[in-house]
Amino acid sequence: MLSSYSSSCCSDMAQLANCGKDGRWSLEGTTALVTGGSKGIGYAIVEELAGLGAAVHTCSRNEADVNKCVHEWEKKGFRVTGSVCDLSSRAQREELMKKVSHQFNGKLNILINNVGTNIPKPTLEVTAEDFSFLMGTNFESAYHLSQLAHPLLKESGAGSVILISSVGGLLALGGASVYGATKGAIRTPLMEKALQSKSVDISNSRTPLGRPGEPEEVSSLVAYLCLPAASYITGQTIYIDGGMSAYGFDP
Repeated sequence: MLSSYSSSCCSDMAQLANCGKDGRWSLEGTTALVTGGSKGIGYAIVEELAGLGAAVHTCSRNEADVNKCVHEWEKKGFRVTGSVCDLSSRAQREELMKKVSHQFNGKLNILINNVGTNIPKPTLEVTAEDFSFLMGTNFESAYHLSQLAHPLLKESGAGSVILISSVGGLLALGGASVYGATKGAIRTPLMEKALQSKSVDISNSRTPLGRPGEPEEVSSLVAYLCLPAASYITGQTIYIDGGMSAYGFDP
């Protein structure tokens, strides 16, 4: 949630949470923007939120991908729309938020900053263009979209911002020095305090559980954090990494 209107948000969310079990565990009547929702974790998050009743908009750089996904969701009866957006572009981020504002009548309940990518290279081979693209896509987009979404979240009276980070922002991963820096920046306490947001650290590599995580194992927690039942959880970093952040890589 955003600190500048946290008292009104908490009041409205608490009211929703007191509506009984159905109200606490439903997203019926809410709106959401999920970035990078055509694949992997983003796709699973869109399905989870839509399945709980939210109207969702998502975006992808690939028009064919987003159109295919929207068609699949329509067949399932989900209220999901999509658009093409390169989130490394400031102008395209602004255009995306205009579309979302128009579609949801100036209100937004949930912002999921999920998009993230990497250009695997040794640190000394990273170019200025690589650095700029990764910073723009992974970090600047989350920061900027959170700023742009602020009026819409405030207008909804009950807004949640969730930042999808990575254990790569905590532990050193080969070929991911800039990626790790962007994901580490997302999970800084200063950013979380400014946004009153919730960040989720994930890992799909070798873990003490002995298997990679599944997208649905991330999306289920993300959806919970968006529910009225989780209205008193804010400013937190939650790890979904099979114990890797606690125990390191599985030998």
